[in-house]
Amino acid sequence: MKISKFDRIVSLGIINLERLLLLFIVAGTVWAAGIDILGWFDSQDKMALSDLFLLFIYAEILGMVGAFYRDNRIPVTLPLIIAITALTRMIVLTTKGSDPIYIVYESLGILFLALSAIVLSFKDKMSLNKLKESRPKYRSDDE
Repeated sequence: MKISKFDRIVSLGIINLERLLLLFIVAGTVWAAGIDILGWFDSQDKMALSDLFLLFIYAEILGMVGAFYRDNRIPVTLPLIIAITALTRMIVLTTKGSDPIYIVYESLGILFLALSAIVLSFKDKMSLNKLKESRPKYRSDDE
């Protein structure tokens, strides 16, 4: 099946837009992390646990973009890990004075995300194994 010139142009345009958006994500993440880090130095307050979780979120976003550029795909588990970190940060920030049932709900959210990440990582490994098995194996001339 031959791909038309129009389809190739559209495909290339979408790929380039995707890469441009990822560069904006990197720039925005670095910008936000820089502003937060400078703000912590300016305020001269001690760094809180929630601040460290925020830095982890920034690092995970950068890692997700790096994984895309390395493998040309984003593992589904990475956004789930970012969501787990964000929920953990929310629990740390809102624990004082909040209704305990909300902490239970947020903890259940973390549990469901963690279970989803486990299931998807096994599915991802099985898919990669199927892909490797489906590729034709070439015999060398020595055989």
